[in-house]
This record gives sequence, C-alpha cells and structure tokens, in this order.
Amino acid sequence: MQQLPTMAIILNCTESAIKDAATSLISGNLVAFPTETVYGLGADATNEDAIARIYTVKGRPTGHPIIVHISSMAHLDKWAREIPEYAIKLARSFWPGPMTLILPRTALAKDFITGEQDNVGIRVPSHTVALELLKEFEFQGGSGVAAPSANRFGAVSPTTAKAVELELGNYLSPSDQILDGGHCDVGIESTIIDCTGKTPIILRPGAITIEMIQKVIIGLTESDLYSALSDQIKAPGSLESHYAPKAKVVLNGRSGNGDGFIALSSIPTPSGSIRLASPADNEEFARVLYQALRSADSSGLQNVYVVLPSRVGIGAAINDRLRKAAFSG
Repeated sequence: MQQLPTMAIILNCTESAIKDAATSLISGNLVAFPTETVYGLGADATNEDAIARIYTVKGRPTGHPIIVHISSMAHLDKWAREIPEYAIKLARSFWPGPMTLILPRTALAKDFITGEQDNVGIRVPSHTVALELLKEFEFQGGSGVAAPSANRFGAVSPTTAKAVELELGNYLSPSDQILDGGHCDVGIESTIIDCTGKTPIILRPGAITIEMIQKVIIGLTESDLYSALSDQIKAPGSLESHYAPKAKVVLNGRSGNGDGFIALSSIPTPSGSIRLASPADNEEFARVLYQALRSADSSGLQNVYVVLPSRVGIGAAINDRLRKAAFSG
C-alpha cells in the first residue's frame, strides 16, 4: 500500500488541535492518541463504519472486542449496567489510570464494539492529552472513543507517535491524525478486570497489580483473581501469541554474537550480544520494553534474548507480554 505522507502528526497538542481532533472523530475519522499505557487508535465508539476502519487499518480479525474510553466514571452508566459495588470501588481507586473494567453492556454498546458479547470494556485513561480529547469529544456530542492499541494486529504496541507512524502510516488516510503526546509513562497495556461476576477476575495483568487490587477488595486471593472463569470472556490481548516483534523472542536463554539482549541493569551483557535495554527496575522495564523490541526490528536482528524479571508488581504483566511475544505455537 502506498505511503500517505499528508496524514497529520500533531506535535503541539494545543486546545485548538484537541478540538480539531475531536471534530475529526465526530466526522468518522481515526485519531491515534497517547495514553499512559500505549498509543491507541481511536474512533467514535458508536460509528460502525469508523470502527470497521479500525479493524481494516490494524488487520484485526473481526469479533475481537475493543475497549471504550471515557473521560470520567460519571459517564460509566451510559455504557454499563448492573455495576457491582466492587467495580465502583475499583473505579474510584484507579481511574483515571491503566485499568479496564469489563461490565454488562447497555444498548449503546453494539456488537461491533463488544465482539457480540453481552459485556463491554471501559477505561478512563490518565494521560492529559487523552483526557482532554475525550472531554472535548463528549462536549461535541460524542459518547465514547473506541481505541485498541495503534499497531498492526499481534505486533508490538507503540509507545511513541513515531512508532504509530512507522506501524500504521501506510494504512491511515490523509484525514486521519496522530496526536504526539511523548513517550507513554507505563509502557504496557492496561490491566483488564472482568466485573461481570460476584468477584473481580484479572483477564490481562498490567500496572494495576494484584497487590493493589487486594488492598481495595479485601479478602481476595490470587487464585480468586485468576479464576478459570476468565476463559469465558473475550478480551484484548488474550491470545497465546501477541505483542510480538519480527525478531524471535527467546526467554532466559543464552544469547550469542549479534543477538539482542534485554535484562535488568544488574545483569551483565553476554559477550557479543547487543544490549537493547538495561532497566533499573520493573517499572522501567515495562516503560522501555516495547521500544527495545522495536529497535531490534529496526536494526534487523534475528533473535532477542530476554531475562525475565520477577513477577512482583508490574513484573507479572511484563512476564505475560514476553511469554506471548515468545510463543511459537
């Protein structure tokens, strides 16, 4: 497909630029925008044609649900019904922030958003640009912005506007936009929590960790939060193979000459390996991981060896993403 160089990348997200982007969404165009987790590819969540374009641009199989982004939990009842008290507690504790709640849907959430499920994923991001865009979109009459990660399906999620351009520039139209809000602070996708049952169940780990959830919902065990019932719900990023670069990802193996290498800074680089990232802790590991995997591809590396961090805190989410990136079927 031919590159479309006139597609706008907005470097200065001024009030005027945010208004223009919201108007573009209302008009049925796509707008990629930063969140604290990764960049999302946004469309009016009630516009079936615009949502169909998201699937086309991403190469995403139909039937995969898309998360709806709203500006505050005050708008939650537009999209969700029968909201349990524990979900309200989670929302009050972690929104705006990197958490998606799966809840029974209202009539506003159509099949083309939910993957024909009777539930919908809702999130309130904390990134300033994302929140201002959502507020302006709602002010102009919109109800919510559907936004999966702004990458081709199954590939590494983008954490910069440049990564979005490199990933999707050949697929976006001149009327689409990319809002540049800098590097994402968290660096991996939101925690997804199923709130359709009596207790919450983690469908995808993220920066809102087990330990944080247990402080809000007293008495939950790790086995409660990872119940097998989660298999009954379709959620983004739940496939065995996902978040994968073109390079082969190898976990805890021995790297050799010309291989990429990612590990905590306390672990030395094996002789002949190419260091892609040296994070000081798990939080930095999450923040730099996807950019490091992308740099492996831009350098033409065939293999990337990664020493998995501990599963403490956000480490559980890092392990989840890397095991899916390394999955070979």
